[in-house]
Amino acid sequence: MGTSTCMDECSQSNFKFLMHLNLLFSLPYSKLDKMPGAESVACAEEKSVVEVSAALQSTSVTVFLLHGKEKCLISLPKLCFTMMVLEFLSSSPTGPVISQTIETISEFLINAKDVLVKKESFKELAAYVERIEPILKDLRKGKVSDSETLNRAIEIMNKEVKDVNQLALDCNQKSKVYLLLNCRSIAKSLENHTKQMSRALSLLSLATSGLSLGIVEEIEKLCENMQTAGFKAALAEEEILEKIESGIRENNFDRSYANKLLILIAETVGIKNERSTIKKELEEFKSEIENARVRKDMTEAMHMDQIITLLERADAASSPKDKELRYFAKRQSLGNQILDPLQSFYCPITQDVMVDPVEISSGQTFERSAIEKWFAEGNKLCPLTLIPLDTSILRPNKKLKESIQEWKDRNTMITIATLKEKIKSGNDEEVLHDLQTLQNLCEENDQHREWVILEDYIRTLLQILSRNRDIRKLSLVILGMLAKDNDEAKERISCVDHAIESIVRSLGRRPEERKLAVALLLELSKYDLVREHIGKVQGCILLLVTMSSGDDNQAARDATELLESLSYSDQNVIQMAKANYFKHLLQRLSTGPDDVKMTMATNLAEMELTDHNRESLSDGGVLVPLLHMFSHNDIKLKTVATKALRNLSSSKKNGQEIIRQGAARPLLNLLFNQSIHTASLWEDVAAIIMQLAASTVSQDAQTPVLLLDSDDDVSHLFNLISATHISEHYVLHQNIIQTFYALCQTPSASYIRTKLKECSAVPKLVQLFENENLNLRASAVKLFSCLVENCEEAIIQEHVNQKCINNLLKIIKSSSDEEEILSAMGIICYLPEIDQITQWLLDAGALPIIKSYVQDEKYRDHQKNNLVENAIGALCRFTVPTNLEWQKSAAETGIMPVLVQLLETGTTLTKQRVAQSLAQFSKSSFSLSRPIPKRKGLWCFSAPADIGCMVHGGICSVKSSFCLLEVNAVGPLTRTLGESDPGLCEASLDALLTLIEGERLQSGSKVLAEANAIPLIIRYLGSPSPGLQEKSLHALERIFRLVEFKQKYGASAQMPLVDLTQRGNGSIRSMSARILAHLNVLHDQSSYF
Repeated sequence: MGTSTCMDECSQSNFKFLMHLNLLFSLPYSKLDKMPGAESVACAEEKSVVEVSAALQSTSVTVFLLHGKEKCLISLPKLCFTMMVLEFLSSSPTGPVISQTIETISEFLINAKDVLVKKESFKELAAYVERIEPILKDLRKGKVSDSETLNRAIEIMNKEVKDVNQLALDCNQKSKVYLLLNCRSIAKSLENHTKQMSRALSLLSLATSGLSLGIVEEIEKLCENMQTAGFKAALAEEEILEKIESGIRENNFDRSYANKLLILIAETVGIKNERSTIKKELEEFKSEIENARVRKDMTEAMHMDQIITLLERADAASSPKDKELRYFAKRQSLGNQILDPLQSFYCPITQDVMVDPVEISSGQTFERSAIEKWFAEGNKLCPLTLIPLDTSILRPNKKLKESIQEWKDRNTMITIATLKEKIKSGNDEEVLHDLQTLQNLCEENDQHREWVILEDYIRTLLQILSRNRDIRKLSLVILGMLAKDNDEAKERISCVDHAIESIVRSLGRRPEERKLAVALLLELSKYDLVREHIGKVQGCILLLVTMSSGDDNQAARDATELLESLSYSDQNVIQMAKANYFKHLLQRLSTGPDDVKMTMATNLAEMELTDHNRESLSDGGVLVPLLHMFSHNDIKLKTVATKALRNLSSSKKNGQEIIRQGAARPLLNLLFNQSIHTASLWEDVAAIIMQLAASTVSQDAQTPVLLLDSDDDVSHLFNLISATHISEHYVLHQNIIQTFYALCQTPSASYIRTKLKECSAVPKLVQLFENENLNLRASAVKLFSCLVENCEEAIIQEHVNQKCINNLLKIIKSSSDEEEILSAMGIICYLPEIDQITQWLLDAGALPIIKSYVQDEKYRDHQKNNLVENAIGALCRFTVPTNLEWQKSAAETGIMPVLVQLLETGTTLTKQRVAQSLAQFSKSSFSLSRPIPKRKGLWCFSAPADIGCMVHGGICSVKSSFCLLEVNAVGPLTRTLGESDPGLCEASLDALLTLIEGERLQSGSKVLAEANAIPLIIRYLGSPSPGLQEKSLHALERIFRLVEFKQKYGASAQMPLVDLTQRGNGSIRSMSARILAHLNVLHDQSSYF
């Protein structure tokens, strides 16, 4: 068959296909053999492919057809006929429409993702439409016959998909504000389109046969979902629309109302609340108004005009310059005279200018409240015309109300314009009156406040803050009203020179004024430029911190909130911390970036803090971030954290907490790490350890903390003093020595002293007595004073020499450090009573030095008491009766009268040591008392004989025989017997009992009796102190040998003595029984002996 026959039998639409075959048939066999094995031809459906493979034979043409998996041989005429049928089927009008719909769906799915409003609604609709797409594609694949129902369904679907796609495009391109204000209609459109597409789907399932069961079920389910789908405006959108409708309905053009509304709109549509951004959005909204006018949709254009009038009252909607130009243009057109109200403005009933005029059925207008009261009283007639009324009719007279408001606004505008000059130049009373008028106007509505701002009252109000208190308070009140929610007012305030300073000054005045000032500053801080200025005013933050803890709750809340606002700046936070307000510094230390943490820690290290401040910081959690920084590998962070910890650890409570948090070991390890060559870091760590040691002194026994938890810590720490590579680090040495000095005051003192002696601390400390660094020397002296009391005598003899003694006395004479002097005197006090050491002291002139400090009044009471205690202790070594020369040297300084005086004024320990010294002096008195010389010649012509000492019999004196009677010590010693300290009582008793030794019993007992000492001695029989009991028994045993005293005091001693025979130990019982025998109470052969 020839190709021309085929062309005659085929339609023109198959021309391209047949020409393709013609080309195929015209190829020579050799060329065909080299062609690919299959030829593809696209038919009506994208996935329906006919592959033609031709094999030329000598007599005929046979075509091999492959369609999907079906294969067959077909003659060329039959093939042409078949292609004509396929072409006819594919040319059905539903095919292209379905393809177009599918393409539009794809566009919609993309556009729906970028809408500016109703995102969730478009997302929901897109989910439905995305499920429609495979259904349409399945329809396009199937060989469906054309029908009116099918065509109608496809047309509806196509139209709806196009419409929603256009809606999505509009919601991509139009003004956000416009879209928000039309969100109800958008939601309604989405709902209608969804229902229409659902209807089209249901028609498809009816008009199309041969669809698979799965597709049919999917269509049914999708139709059901889409029919029940509901699209509504969101709550935030509804709130905005209701506010707009309310504002228009009630003619509410208040600036603050518009500001809040515009902020709500900006938040809802996702735009920045900035003037430039909002103004741009409103301009775009205005262009939509013009578009509505072009479309001749005058209803929409009018409604949008009302909306724009409302929104333009907001600060962000127009520039201050625009407002100012409009205001002054209007104000200048009004003149300067206040106008009286028109007669029609008055209510016929109240005779007052109406506020809410309403018209009744007679056509007359009254004030609403007045006419309602008229009706409520039962009146049915018009008050003016007396005609019957329909009491249900009350029509608002909007025109009259607008006229009244225009009249009021005109007069108010003129009043505001004329008051300013009066306020500037009037006397105090006039200014107060005018300010009250201005305040009343500002309280009436926002419009008046805006006019006050535009008249530049702000500058005037700020200027009069220098006048009297009442004027200042009113000025602050008005400024607060003007600034409230008004960025323009805030900006104007910031532009006046020294404005913020003037307001801040009021923070330091009386409570009422302070309260107004802080409220104003809080409002102003909402404007960034002003907020930045507030923080820079000297003293402002300090005053705010003080107010934040004041008695006025509202002022305190405002101050706290203002501090919160100012905390945006690191420098402000530092100023707050310096004023002891640590909240924001702690926040930055905990959560800030490393550079901010370093800044905060650096300033914290440099702050002058009280212990209360330090503990407040600790309670606020400062230690955790600082210890974390200390553990950081970055040496800068570690160094800064260490300095801050040094400042904080000086508080006892903080020091203990640092130890509890496990920081002591890392600090010690860092100190022992000799590879760290940062001298300042070393010194800071040593200072912290010293302060941690001080914190463990007198700690709570229930929760004790231990600084040095390793046996090697003491030696490692002390050996740092001798380390050659840090030999010049005096501060480090000083801190280490002070650490041990503090530890020697703790319950572990005995352990510390033992370990120090083991690591040869004594010679090192003695060596430091002559160090040129006075602080280091003082630290060494203080620590040595802790070691010397219980130090082995051999160690002292080995390392304490004449040079050491000289150095100690030099320190006592020349040091300006009271504690160093006290410690040096303590060392002398507790040095072993070795003759050589005492002689060195005597040779070096120790006695006059000791006496000078006993008498010196320049020291504080506590410091002086301790110093005198040590001085008297040092003096004791010179009063031993075994060396009369030392005793004489001491007495010659005139010390004994001083000692007697101290029995009255000294501390308990001082009195005890004085009594011991006097006792030792007194033991030598009898041997030193000079015999009374005999008279020569006739007694009547010779000089009167010297009177001998009542006790010692010879001639006594203070300096030569150290006589207690001569120095008047008996009375003071007796008085000390009545004190509660057993040690003092024993020492005083020892001193008094020296008077009854040996042959002096009779005379000494008389002295004791005259001083009323014997009853006190008897009282000691009942003392809980065994030493006092024993001494008193020995004394009484001697005294009661004398009949006189036995008779006088024996009776009072009997019962205590009997008691001792019952409960005393062996020697006490025996001695008590012996005395009772003296008193004839017991027989000499009693079993008690």
